Amino acid sequence: MKLATALVLGKQPNMVAGWIEGEYIIAAAQALEWVQRQGLVPEDLHLGTIMEWLVEAPVPLIQQVRLALGAERPTGVAYRLDDVHLMAPLPRPRTIRDFYAFEAHVKNARARRGLQMQPEWYQAPVFYFSNPNSVFGPGLEVPKPARTNKLDFELEVAVVLGRRGRDILADEAEHHIAGYMIMNDWSARDIQAHEMKIGLGPAKGKDFATSFGPWLVTPDELADRRRPDGRLDLTMVARVNGQEVSRGNLADMHFSFGQLVERASQDCTLFPGEIIGSGTVGTGCLLETEAYRWLQPGDTVELEVERLGVLCNTIR
Repeated sequence: MKLATALVLGKQPNMVAGWIEGEYIIAAAQALEWVQRQGLVPEDLHLGTIMEWLVEAPVPLIQQVRLALGAERPTGVAYRLDDVHLMAPLPRPRTIRDFYAFEAHVKNARARRGLQMQPEWYQAPVFYFSNPNSVFGPGLEVPKPARTNKLDFELEVAVVLGRRGRDILADEAEHHIAGYMIMNDWSARDIQAHEMKIGLGPAKGKDFATSFGPWLVTPDELADRRRPDGRLDLTMVARVNGQEVSRGNLADMHFSFGQLVERASQDCTLFPGEIIGSGTVGTGCLLETEAYRWLQPGDTVELEVERLGVLCNTIR
């Protein structure tokens, strides 16, 4: 399934969360209420918050509601995608951990600074915490920080956790993943370079914006693209103002998402609604290639990942 959060446009805009069916988004909580009124499912079934539906509701319940609804598209339950604005699947995630899992990106970025690879990088995946209060969805304008002259994008994939866990083994991590989505880790490179010389960061260089979307794709929809090593064979492309500037593949991750979840959960309880980012695919940012000038207001960045859709934002 493709799970989404949307703002229904009109005189009284309202937010709904549910799943994509063709040209519609089906509002989950409203769908459950409708099928209950028709006597198609028991009345004691319950859906709570958007967070509970997107990442905590058991799949059998979701499927039960979808089956009961069938081809019906009741008013107030189904909305045409043309009549809504898709938001970030989780507009307010619990946390955002962004890893550094693509060897090519690390090599390229370090080479730009005249540095070799650190042996410690291969020993365990590392991450930083980003700002869950600066999340942007598809189609929204992202403000350029006033104090940067080197604004960059980063082409990534993120997972949303759907089960609580602690000290999760890599081989068991897939059971904790609710879905996959595109992530753009916007970066102010000059600010980032300054703060990391001090020995901390990235922090302020990433603090202003992270984009997610256009929806969250459940693992079952990607099963046929999963390799024996657990990695997903999905092409990743970035375009700036329609010009392709990056192309890679999610399968090129040195550390798998299972290993990222294992690392994040070591001596730490993870909760549903937490986000884990892959880090940037090789060549997936301007810092690596210098194939395009730094981003300016008016520029449009389009990130496309096979099976996951297209995430597009314009700089303001």
